[in-house]
Order: sequence, then C-alpha cells, then structure tokens
Amino acid sequence: MKIGFIQQTNTKDVGANVEKLKAGIRACAARGAELVVLQELHNGLYFCQTEDPAAFDAAETVPGPSTEAFGALAKELGVVLVLSLFERRMAGLYHNTAVVIERDGSIAGKYRKMHIPDDPGYYEKFYFTPGDLGFEPIPTSVGRLGVLVCWDQWYPEAARLMALAGADVLIYPTAIGWERTDAADEKARQREAWITAQRAHAIANGLHVVSVNRTGFEPDPSDATRGIQFWGSSFVAGPQGEFLAQASDDAEETQVVEIDLGRTEAVRRMWPFFRDRRIDAFGPLTQRARTE
Repeated sequence: MKIGFIQQTNTKDVGANVEKLKAGIRACAARGAELVVLQELHNGLYFCQTEDPAAFDAAETVPGPSTEAFGALAKELGVVLVLSLFERRMAGLYHNTAVVIERDGSIAGKYRKMHIPDDPGYYEKFYFTPGDLGFEPIPTSVGRLGVLVCWDQWYPEAARLMALAGADVLIYPTAIGWERTDAADEKARQREAWITAQRAHAIANGLHVVSVNRTGFEPDPSDATRGIQFWGSSFVAGPQGEFLAQASDDAEETQVVEIDLGRTEAVRRMWPFFRDRRIDAFGPLTQRARTE
C-alpha cells in the first residue's frame, strides 16, 4: 500500500490552510498514494495554547463541512483520507476526532481521542471530552486502520488494544512541539522520546506506524509562554521499528511511501510477542495504582 502524509504549517486563515491541504492530497494521489494522512486539527491554528470560549466557534459537526469537502476530493481522486477535526457533538460537548473518509467519499468511521492532555500550552481538557468509541480499528478498502491521536501515542495500551482488534497499521495525527525557552539538549530529548515511543509500538505489535505532525511556529495569544515551535519530524516506521520515511523538523513536506502489510505476519512469526503474553497476570493494568 502507498501512504501519503502532509506535514504543514498553518495560519489563522482556515480557507488557505484547507486549500494547501487539498493541493497536498492531490500531489500524494498523483504519486500513487492510496491513503493520505493529515496532521492533528489540520484546518487551523492549534488553539489549545489558551482557554478561550470563543474557540468553540470553530468546532463542526461530523458529518459536516469538512467531511463534505474532503469527501468530495477523496471521491474525485479515489483515495482514503484520515482527517482530524474539532467535533461539535452537541452544545457543551466537543471532541478531538479523527475521521476516516473512504475512497467513494463516504465516512468509513471515526475515532475520538481518548487521552486528553492538560499542560502549559496544551490545554485540551478545556475543549475536549475524552473519547467514548473505544480502541476500534476502522475498516476501509485499504485495510483496517488503527487511528489514534497525538497524546494517545504515549500509551502502549492504546496501540496494543488496536493491534488486538485487528488493526493493519497504526496512525497518529499529531500536534506537538517545543516551548521556545527549552534548552537545545532538552528539545532533543523530547523529540527523540516521541519518536522512540512510537517506534516501540511498531515493534511490540509488529505493525507499521504512521505519525504525522505539524510544523512551524505558532505564537501563544496569551503571552503566557513563548509559543510552540512544532517539530515536524513526521515518519513512517515498519514493524521492526525501521524508518521507511522521515520528514524534517522545520519544513513543510509531502511524502509518499510504499509499505508491505505482509510484513506483519512475517515479523510476528519471528517475534511471537502475542503468543507469550501473560494475559492471566495483566489484570492489575486496569488499576490506577498498585499498593501493597
């Protein structure tokens, strides 16, 4: 399968952002991509740097304007798309939602982000209710997509549950970067930890991982921090953690990479992690903490 991804800078001009995304999707399709993955909350700026009630105005229903517009493009080009939207479920109830569009333009399924951060510059708990759709792969014409979102990528349980449910590939739309006051060595550690955690999911589950991050600088409207420099570094890893594609940390990029889904079977035969899991002893994982 050929997978395209778009690593993009955004501005407050949503229309311009969307047109740039559409051009990137067309470029991927022209290079043979069957599946194209977009970054987290790709239509606009990363508004979660502040807690602003007016930001809820940008939320939309699913189905809605974005699924209609991108659905029409998916149908025109014959590609599957992974979108990342600010979903308005009802007044007072909002989600950070990934939506998969089938190549005929229909909605194949959606995933609501389960793990919601609340840190300086990432005040997502103000906006998003934790997901309630579980960890279920979305069936499509190109395979069963285990779609997770950003902060989910630090949790091995999420990746494992997607794998156990039959995901063919793990996909992470992402918005993560550096606070500009961090020292260079600290920045390097953060970025490498992010990459390493996701490569570990690929290895532990014998699956390809597609991680698509935004890039560019976005200021903090409140001036409480010095804004976020999104570190890009989007990548595709194989089921042994090997890099199949890597983007830079500071530039917009559109890439297409071919993956061999048959490697999952081959790798799991060599590294039978699923055979040797001690599920009889894993019950305590559902506890918040363990005490003597």
